[in-house]
Amino acid sequence: MKLITVRGGGDIATGTIHALSRLGFDVLVLECAKPSAIRRKAAFSEAVYDGEAAVEGKTAVLAENISDAKDIMQSGKIAVLVDEKAEAIKKLEPLAVIDGILAKKNIGTSIDMAPAVIALGPGFCAGKDCHAVIETMRGHNLGRVIYSGCALKNTGVPGVIAGYSSERVIHAANDGVLKSVKSIGDIVEKGEIIAYAGAEPVYATLSGVLRGLIRDGYFVTKGFKTADIDPRIDEQKNCFTISDKARCVASGAIQALFELLIKRGYSYDLSR
Repeated sequence: MKLITVRGGGDIATGTIHALSRLGFDVLVLECAKPSAIRRKAAFSEAVYDGEAAVEGKTAVLAENISDAKDIMQSGKIAVLVDEKAEAIKKLEPLAVIDGILAKKNIGTSIDMAPAVIALGPGFCAGKDCHAVIETMRGHNLGRVIYSGCALKNTGVPGVIAGYSSERVIHAANDGVLKSVKSIGDIVEKGEIIAYAGAEPVYATLSGVLRGLIRDGYFVTKGFKTADIDPRIDEQKNCFTISDKARCVASGAIQALFELLIKRGYSYDLSR
């Protein structure tokens, strides 16, 4: 058996999903009915809306049910299933479960779900909620595997890029359905309208590349994270590829996966 189930398919989880697929694992991504990825051009969760999502040579396909998901994985692609409560895990008994929802709290993952249960980011305690936690806070410990204890608490402050931190992330000023004016990858100027939340404009908080923007038609609430700007205007290609942070977190998750399985005496053949 080489099935890995990943809860969540946002941009950070996508780094881990992509790495697992490249290693030859069958990967089933469990998502909610309305994913809210900001960096959606580098997120497999977009398959929920579009039927497919391609990131760096790997394609995720939306499955209608478990049988369909098995067929998708058999074809060498990543399967995405709308299953917010992770009910498929009991039926499939995967080799490992990775919680990549990044909700900053545990919303239903338990240590008994699989031989190896790994969680990305804060809200989990290794040894209680899962077997290992991967640090997602930028800094010296990014990607570190934690086997006892928790990841650092969420500070609510984005990491610094080119001297900018909180200014990079834009939150909705009111409730409303989002309607974009700009597209991901566009260069925008500070104060420029990039979208509308209902009738209220959403303004660029700094000049740079619009790296992330929630999709049209999504109902945002006041304070909801809506967009992300990278001040480095020569980094447009980064909008469509897995980030350095996601790759680092993925390295920690893969390390934890193999260490846990080896300790438990599991052997597996990744050849197709």
